Amino acid sequence: MVDRKTLKKKIYQFTCHFIPDEETGGFVVEVPALPGCVTQGNTYQKAKKMAREAIELYCETLIERGLSVPEDEDIEFFKKKIEVPIILKPAH
Repeated sequence: MVDRKTLKKKIYQFTCHFIPDEETGGFVVEVPALPGCVTQGNTYQKAKKMAREAIELYCETLIERGLSVPEDEDIEFFKKKIEVPIILKPAH
């Protein structure tokens, strides 16, 4: 059995999107750097806790499979508004 206290640890930080869930009143949490890593919680605190657990499980699975944990993306780089002109046709 492996003693978790003696294992080497690294702290990772990931950008998370907390999206209000209008149906439940809670939050859906997405982690852009980890495709498919999505969770939710009925409060911000619960959603944050669930996000930590989801990220931990996701990263542990990557490591167990011999894959590297991706670096977080600077989400601000991707967050830009784009203007799109739309031609509206009058209703008949």
